[in-house]
Amino acid sequence: QLQLVESGGGLVQPGGSLRLSCAASGFALRYRAIGWFRQAPGKEREGVLCISTGGVTTNYADSVKGRFTISRDNAKNTVYLQLNSLKLEDTAVYYCAAGRQDMCLMTGYEYWGQGTQVTVSS
Repeated sequence: QLQLVESGGGLVQPGGSLRLSCAASGFALRYRAIGWFRQAPGKEREGVLCISTGGVTTNYADSVKGRFTISRDNAKNTVYLQLNSLKLEDTAVYYCAAGRQDMCLMTGYEYWGQGTQVTVSS
């Protein structure tokens, strides 16, 4: 069964940090670009960051520049999203997705995880 499973979400205070994980089963992440997306209540889903098979990262959201980073560990078949200096507006369900290609694009994501909730609140 091909699937992605996110984990690491939770409740954090403003200024705090979280590390989200995206683990794949049934296929190898190393051959695909992996993107992180998020959807806040009442808003459309937006792209956050993406990492290509070669490790090149693409930022989809200006609001997370300098605060969020993406990395991959092919040996663990896992991609991570490090969230630092969290703000109230970062509250959302975060999803990872595996692209059909090796480079980062805004479309063409084939497999999606079920999402993990990140809540930033004081």
